[in-house]
Amino acid sequence: MSLHAIRPWRQIDRRPSRKIMVGNVPVGGDAPISVQTMTNTVTTDVAATIAQVQACAEAGADIVRISVPDEASSKALREIVAESPVPIVADIHFHYRRGIEAAEAGAACLRINPGNIGNAERVREVIKAARDHGCSIRIGVNAGSLEKHLLEKYGEPCPEAMIESGLDHIRILQDNDFHEFKISCKASDVFLAAAAYQGLADATDAPIHLGITEAGGLTSGTIKSAIGLGNLLWMGIGDTIRVSLSADPVEEVKVGYEILKSLGLRHRGVNIISCPSCARQGFDVIKTVETLEKRLEHIKTPMSLSIIGCVVNGPGEALMTDVGFTGGGNGAGMVYLAGKQSHKMTNDQMVDHIVEQVEKKSAELEAERAGQATAAE
Repeated sequence: MSLHAIRPWRQIDRRPSRKIMVGNVPVGGDAPISVQTMTNTVTTDVAATIAQVQACAEAGADIVRISVPDEASSKALREIVAESPVPIVADIHFHYRRGIEAAEAGAACLRINPGNIGNAERVREVIKAARDHGCSIRIGVNAGSLEKHLLEKYGEPCPEAMIESGLDHIRILQDNDFHEFKISCKASDVFLAAAAYQGLADATDAPIHLGITEAGGLTSGTIKSAIGLGNLLWMGIGDTIRVSLSADPVEEVKVGYEILKSLGLRHRGVNIISCPSCARQGFDVIKTVETLEKRLEHIKTPMSLSIIGCVVNGPGEALMTDVGFTGGGNGAGMVYLAGKQSHKMTNDQMVDHIVEQVEKKSAELEAERAGQATAAE
């Protein structure tokens, strides 16, 4: 078994919410927190968009969103959905016909603001299309596109305005007897987003989609998202997340999983615990970790690996990981398996050997999991 264990002081009590389905992915209730991203290809470039969706799915994305700005994109969406290994959310703004077309094209969910796609009759048509084609809906409130009357009422984007917008949109769907929806209230300001999400979490039992919108580039956006999403998740708020980066969508998926893994909310792949390195290191820690991250990307089994440069903290960290390596002297270090000293290995052979040990442990864990599943049947 993996050495990762949930202890009482690591438990997060998630906010109770209704469960809905986005295609075959449950969102809310007791479902795992799902990880989403969004393509940045031109939707009408079907081949490029499918390739990006598949790359994101391979990285672990549970759901992928695609912008549908025009009729040509609606037509392309049908082809993309047919090839996608994960449910597709159609991103719809302003034109209600795009929402109907996306539902007909097989989208699993429509991301809309009911208040900006036309009059009540047009909203009813979109809701009918969603219901007829088994689509859920995400209400997407954004601090940068609040309704004019709310900005006039509150003077600026603020948590109260965002919460009111979200509840107004919820009311529109509920008045049409549609309840398969989730909601987000994103802002690029961490404080604004966090306050709005907390208020919304108290006001509705709808599943909540978390995001810090327009967070920035890979480094700055990762940090901002980790702070904003991490604090909300720690409070138990959030049923599905999207990290918004000016970067490859695959990076969004990776960051999303790392945030969830750091809080013990989701486990996928190898969690590498490594030191920042110093003059005591017995091998090049930074280069080794960089190589191992790439070499172990194919491992999807949740497991842990410690790579520590010296014996100050190395043995202690290795006690808590499935596989470990601690730097020693004379060009060699100690390999740990299941938290126990196993054997020495030379530095020049260490990377290949660790990859071999991780793959072996992954196979054992997968076999164990399969055996448990068979026994349960």
